[in-house]
Amino acid sequence: MKKTRVLIVDDEPETRKYVGANLRARGYDVATAGDGTEALQKADEDYFDLVLLDITMPGPDGFAVCQALRQRSSVPIIMLSARGQEKDKVKALDLGADDYLTKPFGIDELLARIRTVLRRSQQEPSPGETLTVGEVTINFGQRKVTRGGEEIKLTPTEYALLVQLAKSAGKVLNHTTLLQRVWGPEYRDETDYLWAYLRRLRRKLEVDPEHPRYLLTEPGVGYRFAAN
Repeated sequence: MKKTRVLIVDDEPETRKYVGANLRARGYDVATAGDGTEALQKADEDYFDLVLLDITMPGPDGFAVCQALRQRSSVPIIMLSARGQEKDKVKALDLGADDYLTKPFGIDELLARIRTVLRRSQQEPSPGETLTVGEVTINFGQRKVTRGGEEIKLTPTEYALLVQLAKSAGKVLNHTTLLQRVWGPEYRDETDYLWAYLRRLRRKLEVDPEHPRYLLTEPGVGYRFAAN
């Protein structure tokens, strides 16, 4: 059975050793990089199922590496950082990170985050349903989204959030429901995750992201996908 390949990017040797040893002990195939330049080189040369990415590093920092990876790949990314400020988390998510974990963290928490992110990326397609609203079509069987006939590339997390909204088209889904369905049962108050990912989806799906046609906000409640 093929092992899940994880790239750990951190300039602290102790972190690379600690996280790497724990992942290897649980059957993961692990590679490491000590800075952003090495991380991008390894990502170009090899395939990874997941990237664990520190923010503060020599050379390109984690934000720059996340942005570069997202431009070329939909590989799941979990940011690891001693910086717990809200603005850093929102920036990471807005650049395409799938999750954000503040140091110091326990290995059980990290493993739970990894399982959740990988589950989204490895999820089997739904039966061959199709939803069309305006110019947007979602083919659930093929996990394919188009606007005006042009395919829109989404990351697994973007797609998972869109599916939750689209399958309840016309209905408002509150923040907690969306967080728990997409990120997991332990997420309840991380509305910044939703804000950042709705912003990303709007940039990809909407003609005018500032005046959305499809992905609508219900202030203080949640979000809904337009029914027609």
